[in-house]
Amino acid sequence: MENQTTSNSVSAIENRLAELGLTLPEVAPPVAAYVPAVTSGNHAFTSGQLPFFKGELPAVGKVGADVTREAAKEMAATCVLNALAAVKSVIGDLDRITRIVKVVGFVSSDPSFTGQPGVVNGASELLGEIFGEAGIHARSAVGVAVLPLDSPVEVELVAEFS
Repeated sequence: MENQTTSNSVSAIENRLAELGLTLPEVAPPVAAYVPAVTSGNHAFTSGQLPFFKGELPAVGKVGADVTREAAKEMAATCVLNALAAVKSVIGDLDRITRIVKVVGFVSSDPSFTGQPGVVNGASELLGEIFGEAGIHARSAVGVAVLPLDSPVEVELVAEFS
């Protein structure tokens, strides 16, 4: 696993985040026996990222019952910020990302809820806003019965870097 020291300088990607009114959070500590991200070759793979904001989940429960589609979509975008923080922790600088290859989004869904792709669009759309063409990726949006800590969403990604 390649693990480089995080740079103190602000990257063009972090400047883009600032333009969008967003900041890169601290890497969320693992809630079990894993690491937030690893590298293999020129790819960074994140673990599933929950929508922690300032160390807290903004909501818990099932999308379509306890949590609205719109709130879950915003949480999917928060998951992406946490994933990018995890990627930065192993590659040092987000400007090294040349492409977002794959996104997998999990949505804790009420049995009648079938809008998982719309929820995971929160992650995909933000990646497009941040990375432009390099943010267009393959994706899966999966409905599940429950997620860790009763989180409504979880997102993982694979990023190619140079």
